[in-house]
Amino acid sequence: MKEHWEERTRTPLLALAVAFGVAYAVPIVAPGADPWVHRLCARVEWVVWAVFALDYLVRLAIAPARWAFVRSHPLDLLAVVLPMVQPLRLLRVVSTLLLVGRRARMAPQITLTTYVAGAVVGLMMFGSLAVLHVERDAPDGNIKTLGDAVWWSFTTMTTVGYGDHAPTTGLGRVLAVGLMLSGIALLGVVTANIAAWFIARFERDDAVERRQTELLEALALEVRELRAEVARLSAPPPAQAASEPPPPSAQAASELPAPTAPTA
Repeated sequence: MKEHWEERTRTPLLALAVAFGVAYAVPIVAPGADPWVHRLCARVEWVVWAVFALDYLVRLAIAPARWAFVRSHPLDLLAVVLPMVQPLRLLRVVSTLLLVGRRARMAPQITLTTYVAGAVVGLMMFGSLAVLHVERDAPDGNIKTLGDAVWWSFTTMTTVGYGDHAPTTGLGRVLAVGLMLSGIALLGVVTANIAAWFIARFERDDAVERRQTELLEALALEVRELRAEVARLSAPPPAQAASEPPPPSAQAASELPAPTAPTA
């Protein structure tokens, strides 16, 4: 039942996550928009969080072992409880990322490479928007535009860090630490995935060569057995060889009279 629920709610929850991303980005990218736009986006954010929280509660209710479900899904619980403790939009971004990532890992059609690519794009987008929201109004901040924020997120996630743009607020530096750790982790996943692909390719080639060698050895053994069988069938049995009459020339020679000695 739990698997059926997750299968049916996967696509709607991902669509809601996209709506959440749009609602979070609009007030930051267009801060001068009408007030009703900001209110609508805030309501969409809370509605999406409420739907994800309801999804967690439903999965908890239909789980065979609820305590085991809670222990095996700590990120889901953290994502649901965290906005209640500190209702900030930035925390709701983290919550939605955690929940969407959890559901994406459950999807069988999503490969590891696709998931890593989606994680990179999502973290870069939300990191850029979050740092722009935090640093744009800072007195000493140098991240004032969306282009500066995207460039900073890219250089931070790749651990390059040119230093031309850097956060100056405490929350901005916390975001920087999170992006750096995420970038290191994602680079490690990509490297491990590529190495695993090469190892699997070499192992597959070795397996093909071993199968071909085993096939050749089996064929050689079969040929030797066939040769032995042909040799066995070609040789007459010993009893048959003893009962066979002698050749005609030998029989005629045995019928000739024995020579007599000459008389003096």
